[in-house]
Amino acid sequence: MQSRGSRGYALPYLNFLIANMPREFKRFSCWFRAVAHLVSQLVATIALQIGRSGMNSGRHQTWKSTLGSSSADHATASTFQTQRSSPLLLPPLQSARLLDQLRERIRYVHYSLRTEQAYVHWVRAFVRFHGMKHPQTMGAPEIEAFLIHLVTVGGVAASTHRQALSALLFLYRKVYEVDLPWMKSIDRPVARRRLPVVLTQEEVARVLSELEAEHRVFAQLLYGTGLRITEGLELRVKDVEFSRLTLVVRGGKGDKDRAVMLPSSLKAALQEQLAAAHRLWRADRSAEIGGVEMPNALERKYPRAGMSWSWFWMFPSDHHSTDPRTGVIRRHHAYDQTFQRAFKRAVERSRIDKPATPHCLRHSFATHLLQAGYDIRTVQELLGHSDVSTTMIYTHVLKVGGGGVRSPLDALSTALSASRPPQ
Repeated sequence: MQSRGSRGYALPYLNFLIANMPREFKRFSCWFRAVAHLVSQLVATIALQIGRSGMNSGRHQTWKSTLGSSSADHATASTFQTQRSSPLLLPPLQSARLLDQLRERIRYVHYSLRTEQAYVHWVRAFVRFHGMKHPQTMGAPEIEAFLIHLVTVGGVAASTHRQALSALLFLYRKVYEVDLPWMKSIDRPVARRRLPVVLTQEEVARVLSELEAEHRVFAQLLYGTGLRITEGLELRVKDVEFSRLTLVVRGGKGDKDRAVMLPSSLKAALQEQLAAAHRLWRADRSAEIGGVEMPNALERKYPRAGMSWSWFWMFPSDHHSTDPRTGVIRRHHAYDQTFQRAFKRAVERSRIDKPATPHCLRHSFATHLLQAGYDIRTVQELLGHSDVSTTMIYTHVLKVGGGGVRSPLDALSTALSASRPPQ
């Protein structure tokens, strides 16, 4: 505020001096104006930095006083009296409850809804494991005890272990804004890369034949384009281009967009699916139901866009539901659990002994493309992988079976049959 005031009064006063100075000095007035502007900018910057440092010290003292007034273990709580984890100033939290504060901070850094649900789950489990103690009164020993319980008793995988640890570190670093030495000393488990489950083309055909109606079209779409199940369910009408045989994936994993090919053999089935979706859209418009969910702040920028046909879901749900974030009743896209259950039943009826899930269709897509001779960089772009090393996992699948090394037992069997005397 002081910097704005100094700028507001300094420049008019300088103009008054320039207007009343002798004529021979007026030709230097442009230099005076430039110097005055630079000085005012410098004063404003210094005042802003002083104000921020005062705000930081005030917030830090408030953090100390809050912990000091706690009735919990003061020895553990005293470890929080440290500097903040990042020079970036996070806005003050508006929520009062722990999980609401966690959700508020997750949404501020633009994490996905799935990440929010996972982090809330692990923080809730952490608090319940320690008898509803507040996280501010706990530290490294409590976190390690919880993680050890997950591994030894729960038997969770390394990826689940890392996810739980990331959720707890996010709580302390981003919600409580502390950076403690023990946060860097906690070991992170190394997730081992496993070979994916891949179906043969004959097995894919058997599974597809056991699916019905909309589920079959959706499974064909996943196998024909390599989409993740969430990416396929979140497709909108505007994302399909039949003339170019192209699908545009908006906001995929990592919030990245990409374009994939649309199988020409699937064009007629998708047009029938869009016709069924159009009937649901017209029913919603007749009943004056709220429009579909819009990404980010587009619903405020374009209030009626959510009711338009172009933004409607390609695979809409058959009933309305409540938006978990806004509480608005609207039509969501089809649920992934519904398709997963239908796919599981189809695998069982196909008598396939592999632990196949809908994600196996994506693995099969990549493997079959590599078997057909396509370049791995092309497969990487179609899958949306940031690093080609992620796509390289499918080359390991190709090294076994008919496309890999021939077993010496087969050569031995051939030699034995050749050495036998004719009967």
